[in-house]
Amino acid sequence: MNSIQTLALRQRRLVLGAMVVLASCTLFGAAELGLRVRQEIRFGKFLRIEDTYALDPKSGMRIPVPGGTFGGIRINSMGFRGPELKMPKSSSTLRLAFLGSSTTYCAEVSNNENTWPHLVAEALQAEWPGLSVDYINAGVPGYSVLSSLKNLEYRVTPLEPDVIVIYEGHNDLTGNSFNLARKQGLMSTPPAQNLSWPAKYSLLWYLVEKNLVIMSHQRTARQTAGKLSFDKNSLAGPFRRDLKDLVEASKRTAPIIVLVTFSTQLREQQPPEQQSRAAATSLYYMPYMSIHGLIQGYAEYNDVVREVASETGVVLIDGENSIPGDAQHFADSVHFTDKGSHLMARRVARGLIQSSRLQELATNILSREGIRH
Repeated sequence: MNSIQTLALRQRRLVLGAMVVLASCTLFGAAELGLRVRQEIRFGKFLRIEDTYALDPKSGMRIPVPGGTFGGIRINSMGFRGPELKMPKSSSTLRLAFLGSSTTYCAEVSNNENTWPHLVAEALQAEWPGLSVDYINAGVPGYSVLSSLKNLEYRVTPLEPDVIVIYEGHNDLTGNSFNLARKQGLMSTPPAQNLSWPAKYSLLWYLVEKNLVIMSHQRTARQTAGKLSFDKNSLAGPFRRDLKDLVEASKRTAPIIVLVTFSTQLREQQPPEQQSRAAATSLYYMPYMSIHGLIQGYAEYNDVVREVASETGVVLIDGENSIPGDAQHFADSVHFTDKGSHLMARRVARGLIQSSRLQELATNILSREGIRH
């Protein structure tokens, strides 16, 4: 092959390489655009999830942008996902407040009307049509029990709720288990902070990298070596302390306090492959946990919920496994789909309606207002 032919071959290789790079970039760009369009349709026009939050000037806490609309998510003027509240509260109003994190906020539910706090309020309104039932969805993604305690003090108490429903577990389990993992030398920084810099700017890159990380964790999730070792006191002790403080503070705010056990997609009786799928997002945030450890951890936290309810004398709503542990009812390990949200609302509403304390409170309000039930 002479020099001219060699040069021509090199040029063809360069052109072919450039075409491959150009095609790859085009496909990547098209996929990125498609994901962003889908995100805009679902959540509205914002570049990052952080753009949907603001700092509350009174508490200094991260809250949903007051008055914001993000796809099917509508935030009222006070920074709560839900309808506007009438202030001052009418004497004929039964006001519910729901404390928690993204599983109360209902981050994966299509619109406000399908969130379980909204559906619970609707059920109570149907049960007592003479009352005016409204609600405060004070759940905020990322909140722990301590966050909810501050949220209660600064943002919920001034709104005079009659009933406070507390649904907590996942974020405290994540935070408390990470603290143990760090002490045992298993992790130095929270797993969510370990993504590469392109994942901060590209939604496609972020999703691909996140799913690769999850797949890697799933492969080792049944091993015991290199996984967190714990007992109930070390893992659930801080949760017990903080939850009890939240309940006691709530009792100073409202006459009826309700604790609800935490539902997850992951179940003991599931076959191994289903458990791996159900544990995916829990493993992403807690890669140092085995699947057995996750099941045990969630169970111990629900035991704490039951124990604190008994110790403090508040209403307990049990039956966390009444919601099927599958992809039809859970969008991931802990967040409900619309279908799951409806079942969650059904179990919470049933527990409230059957509560003699709420029946007495509703009767007293109706009697005070001269309304027949």
